[in-house]
Amino acid sequence: MAGGIVALLDDIATLARAAAASVDDVAAAAGKASAKAAGVVVDDTAVTPQYLEGLKPERELPIIKRITLGSLRNKLLIILPIALLLSQFAPWALPIILMLGGGYLVFEGMEKVWEKIFPTKADQKPKIAGGQNAEDQVVKSAVTTDLILSAEIMVIALNEVAQEGFWSRTIILIIVGFGITFLVYGVVALLVKMDDVGMHLQRRDSKRLQKLGTALVKAMPKVLTAIGVIGTLAMLWVGGHIIVTSLADVGFTIPANLVHSAEAFVAQIAIMGGFLAWTVNTTLSLLLGTLVGGILVAIAHLIKHRRGSDSDCTEKISEGVAS
Repeated sequence: MAGGIVALLDDIATLARAAAASVDDVAAAAGKASAKAAGVVVDDTAVTPQYLEGLKPERELPIIKRITLGSLRNKLLIILPIALLLSQFAPWALPIILMLGGGYLVFEGMEKVWEKIFPTKADQKPKIAGGQNAEDQVVKSAVTTDLILSAEIMVIALNEVAQEGFWSRTIILIIVGFGITFLVYGVVALLVKMDDVGMHLQRRDSKRLQKLGTALVKAMPKVLTAIGVIGTLAMLWVGGHIIVTSLADVGFTIPANLVHSAEAFVAQIAIMGGFLAWTVNTTLSLLLGTLVGGILVAIAHLIKHRRGSDSDCTEKISEGVAS
């Protein structure tokens, strides 16, 4: 009897160790998958504060809460089921989807560069609308943008754990969905309220706190600008890397081989080899993303220009017929 109890306890201990190892594996996989989506996360963090411009300070956090819930719905109720079905029944489609997503990222990145070089009225940041439904419109716009970025985040994460079992993939993606959403919108909440914190400190009696408050108020526009620049570079880098690896997954290995050859060449350098290999990979991915994104933006603007020319011609013909 005692031997049976000991054997039972031993089995329970073995199962517990296996469960603990499984939890560790899931946590590690979720962390790796989240890290791969870093470029999109930075851009998501940079984009969202723009939707809060013009809101009253007391309404900023409630709006961020609504956008956060909308982002969770995007990830867990829309994107997750579709991604899991594809990974289960059409895994061959994932590299294609990733390439399309990488193309979207580099296009968006270069479009931002184009807007900085050739700004127009249509390129202004989103503004809050007037009227009773103003907040609903802000939330809707932000959640729509989040849907696109969240889809890319979840597909990148899914691609990193594609070899896991179905339920492991599900749990990992749920962890990634919750973790990244709360990280992004937690940082957004901190960013948009930081100037309020600064103004509060300016009203304190302490001279040091007043100086700190003034520094925060002055620094926040520069911080947001820096995040925007980093987000753009991250989109080009991550998008370029996705395109290279996805092309290799579908059999076109020339870009990946060139990148790996350059990495291997600098990796032989003593002490700094690992860092230099990462730098080369990142730089080449950034250059490829810039090239592909530039081509896509040029095509898009060429099509837009031709459509505009056709519209002008149509208007002139209509005016001539009318006269």
